[in-house]
Amino acid sequence: MRWLMGILLIVAILTLLYLGMIMPAIRHKPQETELRKWFYAHRGLHDNATEAPENSLAAFRKAVEAGYGMELDVQLSKDKVPVVFHDMQLMRMCGVEGRVCDYTFAELQQFRLCDTNERIPAFAEVLGMVQGKTPLIVELKTETADISVCPLADKLLADYQGLYCVESFNPFALHWYRTKRPWVVRGQLSDAFVQSGEYRGILYLVLQCLLLNFVSKPDFVAYNCRYPNVLSRKICHGLFHNMAAAWTVKSAKQLEGIRKHFDIYIFEGFNPE
Repeated sequence: MRWLMGILLIVAILTLLYLGMIMPAIRHKPQETELRKWFYAHRGLHDNATEAPENSLAAFRKAVEAGYGMELDVQLSKDKVPVVFHDMQLMRMCGVEGRVCDYTFAELQQFRLCDTNERIPAFAEVLGMVQGKTPLIVELKTETADISVCPLADKLLADYQGLYCVESFNPFALHWYRTKRPWVVRGQLSDAFVQSGEYRGILYLVLQCLLLNFVSKPDFVAYNCRYPNVLSRKICHGLFHNMAAAWTVKSAKQLEGIRKHFDIYIFEGFNPE
């Protein structure tokens, strides 16, 4: 009987440890209520085959005009200017070799997005264009342990009058916001990395299972909408009543199928109502 009690005790301790590791922020911020009211155009209301490619001023302008919030990606140029661009590499969108961080902002302005007249915008340009008309979900792009994008993007956001929140795959970027700007709504991005078969290794399993939430203490979890039943995500939303964001919803049918699992929807390829 003692061995059974010992096993139960170990299971209980491991369960409590697991719940402690994935526990998000418990207190809700007042901005969360307003953030739930909007749909968010992924990288703007874009179409890479038109004059409004992703993460362009034209795509963000279209989102504002259509009455949508928008999700966008911020990383740093070589001279530490926050720019709006998703990929670390330039090839897919600009057709040139190298990474965003290999070029100064002035050099990046020589490139065009998807052979249009659109350039890689500075984050300050986007904020100046949107002017708080619709809310922003700002993804902070980081690699390795370099989170220098956080204070530099935050310097611009500090003077911004509109509604926004920040998110990142990197829990330590969110930890910067947790300690330096605790009033800003922050979200932990994640995906079913290992379950999908795209990635392997303990780090991706840890990220998939949100086991670093104790570091970031996110106000919301933004998860790949194709995997709503990942246990840790469900516990955060169900047990801890944490706000749940879905990315990236690709059709009205898909949106209808996930509504019971999420509170916020980042979309592309169709216009939700």
